[in-house]
Amino acid sequence: MEDAQLLVGFDAKRVVSNGTGLGSYGRNLVNALAHLSLTTDLRLYAPDGGREALRAQVTEHPNVQLVYPQRAWCRLQKDLWRAGGVVADLRRDGVQLYHGLSGELPRGLKRAGIPGVVTIHDLIFLRHPEFYHWLDVKLYARKFQRTCREASMMIAISECTKRDILHYSDFPAERIRVIYQGAGRYFTHEVSEEQKAAVRAQYRLPERYLLYVGTVEERKNLLLAAQALRCLPKEVSLVVVGRLTKYFAKVRAFLREHQLERRVHFLQGVPNEALPALYQGGEVFVYPSRYEGFGLPILEALQSGLPVVACTGSCLEEAGGEGSLYVHPDDVEGMAAAVTRLLRGSAEREARIAQNRAYVKRFEGLNPAQRVWEVYQEVLAARR
Repeated sequence: MEDAQLLVGFDAKRVVSNGTGLGSYGRNLVNALAHLSLTTDLRLYAPDGGREALRAQVTEHPNVQLVYPQRAWCRLQKDLWRAGGVVADLRRDGVQLYHGLSGELPRGLKRAGIPGVVTIHDLIFLRHPEFYHWLDVKLYARKFQRTCREASMMIAISECTKRDILHYSDFPAERIRVIYQGAGRYFTHEVSEEQKAAVRAQYRLPERYLLYVGTVEERKNLLLAAQALRCLPKEVSLVVVGRLTKYFAKVRAFLREHQLERRVHFLQGVPNEALPALYQGGEVFVYPSRYEGFGLPILEALQSGLPVVACTGSCLEEAGGEGSLYVHPDDVEGMAAAVTRLLRGSAEREARIAQNRAYVKRFEGLNPAQRVWEVYQEVLAARR
């Protein structure tokens, strides 16, 4: 590609403060962009230094620099700076384009003559406000409306998210680009039987288990998978990898009531290097979420050769393809029946795994950073 003199700013709050999700998206994108054009400067504007371990994951490169507010000592000052005060710093530094990596842009960006690109991951707070505090819904909705006014272009991480943008705003469809996050090949590498055995022993895993990876929160609907256990063979357990929230109490109460506690294993703080063995040691991946922006764990499962049962109603069919099975998020019998169709020894298991491996390749070949760079060029060209 042809290098061009360019100074791009980023909203880097999540980059330095979020370990997964939005933080991973931002760090991966910035690291990849740093190598696309060596003469382009990338400025990461964060309200504070966040976590040292996360900052260390940002590539040390001559064209990458973190920028903090000069006079913001308390939480309110930092929030106000990110919501609008940062624009003065962008103008001071000569930023030519600003990218909101986590769904929002600062007030006054357009008035300052700085084009804004924003990545919208999901609009779940509008689609399912019941999963949020009412005050948070109002705050997030207000930020989204402001972002629609400030944005020159939007990047949606899925077609589902694009549909939601169009449904909940009048932002022009021709200024929305769908760019999938893509999937590396980390989970495609086969783990040895010795490694699987070591991870199984470390976490005291059962011989046969369904796997769920994700936060244990109400929206992600883990209770459906727990309820389905009653209809599955007793030797099949459920392994849950993810952070617990207050919703865990609801799941635990059900497990106790139905004497299922020994069949569900909750793991927290599992390092990334252990995940491939956990995936490949399972029988079926279950993802009963009521709504997602995309569903990256599904791609990890497909790459690991693990068949998937997910839920209808959002973008999960987009992530899982036709080889995966889908049920209504309240259909316990349907979940159990779908899992049964994919257990080891079932007639269709291997055919669906093969279909999944073929489907997931479309995500492995993507170059999200290149696509994002092209959006930058498109936005800048429209201003010339």
